Amino acid sequence: AVGRCLHKCCQCCRIWQPLWFWWLSRGTGNLRWRIRQPALAAFLSEAGNREAGFKAFLYCEPGYFINRFEEENMKSRSFFSLGAVLTAASVAMFSMADMVGSRAAEAADKVKVGFVYLTTPGDHGWTYAHEIGRQQVEKHFGGKVETTYVENVPEGPDSARVIRELAKKGNDIIFTTSFGYMDHTLKVAKEFPDIKFDHITGYKRAPNMATGNIRFYEGRYVQGVVAGLMTKSNKIGYIASFPIPEVIQGINAFGLGLRSVNKDATVSVIWVNTWYDPVKEADAAKVHIAEGADILAQHTDSPAMLQTAEKAGVFGFGQSSDMKAFAPKAQLFSSVNNWGPYYISQIQALMDGSWTTGEGPDHWAGNTWAGMADDFLVLSAFENMPDDVAKAAP
Repeated sequence: AVGRCLHKCCQCCRIWQPLWFWWLSRGTGNLRWRIRQPALAAFLSEAGNREAGFKAFLYCEPGYFINRFEEENMKSRSFFSLGAVLTAASVAMFSMADMVGSRAAEAADKVKVGFVYLTTPGDHGWTYAHEIGRQQVEKHFGGKVETTYVENVPEGPDSARVIRELAKKGNDIIFTTSFGYMDHTLKVAKEFPDIKFDHITGYKRAPNMATGNIRFYEGRYVQGVVAGLMTKSNKIGYIASFPIPEVIQGINAFGLGLRSVNKDATVSVIWVNTWYDPVKEADAAKVHIAEGADILAQHTDSPAMLQTAEKAGVFGFGQSSDMKAFAPKAQLFSSVNNWGPYYISQIQALMDGSWTTGEGPDHWAGNTWAGMADDFLVLSAFENMPDDVAKAAP
């Protein structure tokens, strides 16, 4: 008896029908035998076309063909029903195996890429910029890559567990996207020497662990110049996250840009000891404004500083992504991190076998540090400032 097909996709029809007809004709020595059998011809005529005909065979009730062929004095019931079913089943098994094997081969050919995020991507800030980079990877490589990410991973010992899980899941390269992941990335990299690891903003490398960074200080120098030309109180408020190299670089670059155009202006720094906390960032902004600052800058990730500035009628700069939408009357411009080119170049290097961190002990060949000249750092449109200020900015 013939059972019903559960797939209902016509794929089986395309594969089985020609072979089934071939099997029927083998015993006769006459390839035209199949169309001279009245029951079969009648059945195909009812079905209307080749695919629909065999689809009807799959969906017919048990004994349908046997009864029709008995009407035409077919004497070998078992010859037809058992043989046809076994033949079709055999072909189906091989066909399904081929399809599964093909899909497995396609999956094996993909480069698996993992990302570890400090916060949720959202629609602004540091992690959002990395998420845009991941999306650019998928758009650039298409079906050649498979990406995953884990969000809200604290910069503590538990990050090693998350990174290790991504390694166990077969990722070929793993990007860890915050400074505090450095030692934990290095630890897991030693456990999985055949997997590539890429730590963002760090300075420790290994044979299978590279580092990547953007020259954020370039944008902060330009911010300093604009702040020096815009301020009327000569007081600038700066909100800083943690006293690590990239943050200190940014403060120094901002100060140099400020002093290049305004020798009388000063910078006051408040350390909030967090990358992302809108309440703390807003409170720090209020303190700066209360002390007379009329221009604010930040190395934190939320738009809270700019929103506070707009309410107070002062100006500031966005961080990591364009934050104009949150404070259109306060933002002078944003320093936008463009991670896509870096991720794409590292994955391409892995694909073509050129990924390397060079010789030890420091593996400097594995360090990438690019900025505005390479479009890794992009400045958004200059707004809310006189034309002469915009033209004077480098």
